[in-house]
Amino acid sequence: MDLTLVMVITVVVVALVFDYTNGFHDAANAIATSVSTRALTPRVALAMAAILNFAGALLGVGVAQTIQGIIAIEEIPADQSALALTVVMSALVGAITWNLITWYFGIPSSSSHALIGGIVGAGIASATSVDWDTLVTKVAIPLVLSPAIGFLGAFALMTSILWIFRRARPARVARGFRLAQTVSAAGMSLGHGLQDAQKTMGVIVLALVAGGYADGSEVPFWVILAAATAIALGTYSGGWRIMRTLGRRIIDLDPPKGFAAEATAASVLYVMAIGLQAPVSTTHTITSAIMGSGATKRLSAVRWGVARGIITAWIITMPAAAAIAALSYFAATPFLP
Repeated sequence: MDLTLVMVITVVVVALVFDYTNGFHDAANAIATSVSTRALTPRVALAMAAILNFAGALLGVGVAQTIQGIIAIEEIPADQSALALTVVMSALVGAITWNLITWYFGIPSSSSHALIGGIVGAGIASATSVDWDTLVTKVAIPLVLSPAIGFLGAFALMTSILWIFRRARPARVARGFRLAQTVSAAGMSLGHGLQDAQKTMGVIVLALVAGGYADGSEVPFWVILAAATAIALGTYSGGWRIMRTLGRRIIDLDPPKGFAAEATAASVLYVMAIGLQAPVSTTHTITSAIMGSGATKRLSAVRWGVARGIITAWIITMPAAAAIAALSYFAATPFLP
């Protein structure tokens, strides 16, 4: 077995490990609100999220193609495949390392930001062309807009719910929205698979292009299936630390607020993935939606101290992952053939 094939297999395995860590890191995104309002039990919620993550990953490849387009890996000469594969591996190391750090401390940072930061950091360190137009228009702008839309959309939806059910009995409303949350949580899980599994698909295709095993024009079905399986298994393994932060520490959720947050966040994920092919952060979107639905009660109902810590993590994730990826690349280059 030649060195290039060994490196390709290694990078693909590491990419699937990232996909798995994405699943357990971001499992809370889909189900924290439903679990915290007791609409679903944790195990039922995790099983549902895992199944729908898998299904969502099969619904498109537009986001994967956007991820492929961030750096021009195909411009690296064919006789330097080891260098090209080291660039992809360094991007993954940056993303996985930052994911594990934030998971350990229970911080709901963005796996999407971490991966994109890793790709850009490795690309800059290796002097590989970065498509800044794609990075700005299809990545940076949607990543900034999606949490803002999530906050405002959830605020508007929750305001409508409060007005529509203003004369209804609170206990009856809560029961109804617990049932509704089963649907909204399912939608959120499907959207999570649609968005996040595709990011791993894009990285695997980059590795195949770097090794000379693909031209990047399409995403092979085995790549789609492997990424879908990895994120589903990761989701089922849980994400309890982050679930506590999203479900309890930001705001005291009730079923209507949980429904408003989930329904809004899921809608944003679908529009961004299918309409714009933009890789947005599921973490940012659902966290902002939770804050938006809670702000309808009063602004002080949101625990802004916790939210401030989360926002700080959002800001530093891309540069931190980029720095780790760059360091990984520089550490690996002395050993290249």
